[in-house]
Amino acid sequence: MVEIVMAGGWLMLPIILCSILAIAIVIERFWTLSNNRIAPRYAVGQVWTWIKNGELDSNKMRELRMGSPLGQILAAGLLHARQGRQAMNDAIEQSAAAVIHELERYLSTLGTIAAITPLLGLLGTVVGMIRVFTEIMIQGTGNANALAGGISEALITTAAGLTVAIPAYACHRYFVRKVDSLVLSLEQESAKLVEALHGDRRVDIKDFVTLPETSAARENAQQQAAASVEATGS
Repeated sequence: MVEIVMAGGWLMLPIILCSILAIAIVIERFWTLSNNRIAPRYAVGQVWTWIKNGELDSNKMRELRMGSPLGQILAAGLLHARQGRQAMNDAIEQSAAAVIHELERYLSTLGTIAAITPLLGLLGTVVGMIRVFTEIMIQGTGNANALAGGISEALITTAAGLTVAIPAYACHRYFVRKVDSLVLSLEQESAKLVEALHGDRRVDIKDFVTLPETSAARENAQQQAAASVEATGS
């Protein structure tokens, strides 16, 4: 392996560095972009239970905010719940924008690695062929070892660049789709809470432990939520 790397010339160094960086990003994103870490399905149900039981206070809000990105979004919405549905939606959108930015962290870097490593390999090919033709000009075609060195440099860098680029591109596309899926989950879960607090109809949310059975019960839960949020803000 060391001999192959040495035969590839100095352009193997940036290709190897790109591969190390890509591996680190892939491992980190696999760990971070977990459904349970980003949008735990119990979060909305837990919040609704707190609201119904009158337990939503500053400590619960802090616990919610620190628990997950979804909790951060829900907490932002709850802080504006007493100001109406539109204000709650606006707060959720602003918080979600920051969360989405964090979800997309390092993905542009991974995409850049997938794009530039084939170019580095191509540059190595060009450098290797220049070396071959230089040897031909100096020594003619009789020195097979010199020609083989240039040709191997040209081929090895191309192969190394593609070896890094192909999995990096595949992982980049996977993580982009993963982020899209997580964003959709965040939107759906936050919409459930908004509908539960400000909707005019019963919300069918399986994550809720118990839903209000009547409009009077819903109104009571909404009043409790407003009181809890107001107490939290004070």
